[in-house]
Amino acid sequence: MSKKKYSMNGQLDPGTENAKQQPLTKEEQALVEFKRRLKDLIKPNHDDFFLRKWLKARCFDVDKAEQMFRSSMAFREKMKVDTILEDYEPPEVLRKYLTGGFCGHARDGSPVRVEPFGRLDMKGLMCSVKKSDLEKAKIQQCEWTVKDWEEQSKKRGHRVDGLTVVFDMAGVGTSMLWRPGLKMYLHLVKILEDNYPEMMRYLLIINAPKIFPLLYKICRPLISEDMKEKIHVIGGDYTEYLLKYIDSSNLPACYGGSLTDPDGDPTCKTMIGYGGEVPEKYFLQNADFMEQMQLATVPRGDKLSIDVQVDQPGSILKWEFKTEDHDIGFGVFYQSLKGNVPVVETSRVNSHVVAEDGSCVCEEPGIYILEFNSSRIYRTILYYKMSLG
Repeated sequence: MSKKKYSMNGQLDPGTENAKQQPLTKEEQALVEFKRRLKDLIKPNHDDFFLRKWLKARCFDVDKAEQMFRSSMAFREKMKVDTILEDYEPPEVLRKYLTGGFCGHARDGSPVRVEPFGRLDMKGLMCSVKKSDLEKAKIQQCEWTVKDWEEQSKKRGHRVDGLTVVFDMAGVGTSMLWRPGLKMYLHLVKILEDNYPEMMRYLLIINAPKIFPLLYKICRPLISEDMKEKIHVIGGDYTEYLLKYIDSSNLPACYGGSLTDPDGDPTCKTMIGYGGEVPEKYFLQNADFMEQMQLATVPRGDKLSIDVQVDQPGSILKWEFKTEDHDIGFGVFYQSLKGNVPVVETSRVNSHVVAEDGSCVCEEPGIYILEFNSSRIYRTILYYKMSLG
């Protein structure tokens, strides 16, 4: 095989057909095939540098990379990612109590984010917002990073990429072992990995507590091998290590740099959220959120089926629900002549921890069924609402 130039859709550029040819590497062959398969989705701004990230994330397995890319494009459409920076306003509780923030750039030009993980009240946040709010907040962080890459690339005159995170674990205690909270945090990390491949360059962990080995043991099976290679656990005096990656002027003074707020605050609170315990006034059961919902009791071992008549193909069925004390099984089905066809596969949902919401496109007219399955052991108190549009 010869080395030639190819257009964005993977076709040979005729202008180079007679140029001096060199053999293509296996990675270059994979890129050509990747572009050929995805010509229905590739946009003008999807250059080779961008597309190689997806291949690298799947070890240049074209089949897996294609599946990853297509799933991500569907995810972007569902979550309206292209306009999320302009159109989505996080709830007040997230603006006040979600930790972290961007404070400058690393020596390589990549943005620097400081994450005071030890001050994150994940349980309080999960009691106060819907799951989709946490997801959208993470997506906004990622989209801001992409936007910053573009600005820095123009400013510096070369391609800027990657993200450097200072992950401060000071204050982390046994409360962080709360499994639903860990699971949610790792779910948000997975959104980054699945939709922004190769975004994370360095995860610099400082102030690791005594329980860190236990935390890592719990989280390790859910962390990709690629992410594990980017984790640096820094013991003792971390300042010198951080300054290898981040210039002093871009590192908060509280971590040994020279960056401060205009009033001299060394923690840079105007740039970085420091979380704290979420007041109960924000909890959904104490808000108008619950008053807008219908109440139902699903007996133990039983199910609640809600029929929705859809007359217009392409209608969007939306739902929100929360339960008390226990999880619940949830799925969506289309009632066909041959029986109920799964539209959203049934799975157990921790809606007693964080309110669940979602939607699906009703491709065919007819009856769609929202099905809630209670535990065999407990009855379930369910709050729900739905809409069709």
